[in-house]
Amino acid sequence: MSRDTDSPPGRTDGRLDSLLRHDLPASLVVFLVALPLSLGIAVASGAPIAAGLIAAVVGGIVVALLGGSPLQVSGPAAGLTVVVATTISEFGWKTACFITVLAGVMQILFGLSRIARAALAIAPVVVHAMLAGIGITIALQQLHVLLGGSSRSSAWQNLIQLPGELANLHGDDFVIGLIVIAIMLSWKYVPGRLKVLPGPLVAVVAGTVLSLVLPGDPERIILSGSLFDAVGLPQLPSGDWGAVVLAALTIALIASVESLLSAVAVDKMHTGPRTDFDRELVGQGAANVISGGLGGLPVTGVIVRSATNVQAGARSRVSALLHGIWILVFSVALVGLVQQIPKSALAGLLIVVGIQLVKLAHIKLARRTGDLLVYVVTVLGVVFLNLLEGVIIGLALAFGLLLWRVVRVSVTVDEMPGADRWLVSIEGTCTFLALPTLSSELRKVPDGADVLVEMSVDFLDHAAYEAIHDWSNQHESTGGTVEFVELGTARMAHALTGPPVRGRARSLLDDVLRPWREDDGNPITKGVAAFHERNAHVVRPHLDELRDGQNPHSLFLTCADSRIVPNIITNSGPGDLFTVRNVGNLAVPGGRDTSFEAALAFAIEELNVDNVVVCGHSACGAMKALVAGGPTGPGLGDWLVHGRASLDRFHSGDPVATAAARAGFGVADQLSIVNVAVQLDTLRAHPMVRRAILERGLEVSGLFFDIGSARVLEVTSTGIREIDAPELSALAHSH
Repeated sequence: MSRDTDSPPGRTDGRLDSLLRHDLPASLVVFLVALPLSLGIAVASGAPIAAGLIAAVVGGIVVALLGGSPLQVSGPAAGLTVVVATTISEFGWKTACFITVLAGVMQILFGLSRIARAALAIAPVVVHAMLAGIGITIALQQLHVLLGGSSRSSAWQNLIQLPGELANLHGDDFVIGLIVIAIMLSWKYVPGRLKVLPGPLVAVVAGTVLSLVLPGDPERIILSGSLFDAVGLPQLPSGDWGAVVLAALTIALIASVESLLSAVAVDKMHTGPRTDFDRELVGQGAANVISGGLGGLPVTGVIVRSATNVQAGARSRVSALLHGIWILVFSVALVGLVQQIPKSALAGLLIVVGIQLVKLAHIKLARRTGDLLVYVVTVLGVVFLNLLEGVIIGLALAFGLLLWRVVRVSVTVDEMPGADRWLVSIEGTCTFLALPTLSSELRKVPDGADVLVEMSVDFLDHAAYEAIHDWSNQHESTGGTVEFVELGTARMAHALTGPPVRGRARSLLDDVLRPWREDDGNPITKGVAAFHERNAHVVRPHLDELRDGQNPHSLFLTCADSRIVPNIITNSGPGDLFTVRNVGNLAVPGGRDTSFEAALAFAIEELNVDNVVVCGHSACGAMKALVAGGPTGPGLGDWLVHGRASLDRFHSGDPVATAAARAGFGVADQLSIVNVAVQLDTLRAHPMVRRAILERGLEVSGLFFDIGSARVLEVTSTGIREIDAPELSALAHSH
């Protein structure tokens, strides 16, 4: 069983120390953030003020005890404000509490059914847009309260009535609200220790103090007695159970999705135990049953409080539990203090909270991913219809867009330059829906032309196959030729053998290397046949440019080992590398290897390469033989004599060997890395290489390929270092 603290097993004093040092201070910070937000959300929902405090207490204590997320903090959330306000308006407050209880029961059933992760399948763009729509709705509502009036029944009414409210604004309410907004927006720029205090608390306290000294009589929060006086049982609906169940289902789904998404986000913020999503839903459901039963608002996991909890240093669920206890103590003992808070101060707080739900990063992401239309339509639906209809419309549009992307096919017809041939490219999912596009594009091919049909399709149904096949027969009857190259996973030959299925994606090993590993028949001729079938047409235009000469950028000296494929590990192609291979990748000096001398001279003086690269590798047989002291005699023994200099340098405590040992490489691999460094020194001392370095800046560098991890490291005269793509390196530094 996972532990919620980082203390050693069986150490009670360690857990107590963690609680006092981490969870207790964090709970106080979360309490100070949650208190004003809970009051504000109750006001925005049109519920009794105490309902927000009851939900905060129950969410803090019950979910902390029963939930599955160790560091998530639960309570009333802005994400449910709109739907709760609508529910209260339609059914009344007491029945809305019953609906909250029913929603909690549904959440418990969701958790017991172990379908929690299914809630995460909702398109993120719809969730982002839903929150943005809620934020806009809250801001429009609270603008009226900020101006000294009251919010209207719909976003449209709030919008069109705003000019009239501006003409009759209450100066004291307006000033207080503006002060709260200014503090909230500027608090992140406050320097020093003051920043430890939560911005929402500072803003509401400042607004309350200001309301006591300014002239005028701003409207304040009203609490009827203590928190216990506000506790009341829910009321059964008088009828229309269908609407009641739909309202409960709406609250249950939204609360579940918001809680699970918040839990996922919180898991990314810490390295402790991960969330049990099914248990979290059961905990959230139990909290809603109790909160609704006591007269409180619906409860969800809240990312603002949860993120505050993690950032404040919480280590276990004790922090969330204690924050609920602090809210309970405050609500019982300091009721009079709560009643001094002006509504316009909470309005300013909620306007900022609402605005912050509209995130520019989400809009930019939707634009980059082509989902901006889904985002905008969902926001408009949530704001001007209602939350449920807006989300349903957004999901339907997102699904329609997904369907269009999945089933669409791209067909292009072009004349291949200089080849007296036409290229037909068919890419994507090829179904009967593609027939109009197929027939329109294929009609562009001139009669009698030679045609190459390149098919990169992952699904091919009978209708599409028949259209392509019939066109091919008809075109060949006019004197033309049709050659098919099938790069995708769905093949023409399989179209009539059974129902169409989406082809299994082939990996690089399947597509390039596997034909060479087959045991039946000659692997070379089978590989050549596969090359002609799948790849020859791709490289043919490039090779045609190289037919009269080569212009490689590098001389690449590497081992004869069959596991080293230079073009793969350097992401290069035909004509890029002038490759020399021998056992142990040895640059033998002084003319003792005339083959290497000839290759070196040709590469540097005739081809004018810009780089000379030596590449060693792990598990090298030549290096293993050197470490073992053999072999000797003709053949391999005579050749490995040239590696003795590397062995001597390795035994001398060379810094390259030390760096390789520090990186965790074994003895033979350490020698292989030292061997690369020795060959680099040998090459740099070669008169021909030294002259090219001085005259035209020839670069000499070393690489080491670790076969097991497929990592390529750079070898220098003093050690080894990682090689990363620039964009990956920049990404790593940005986090």
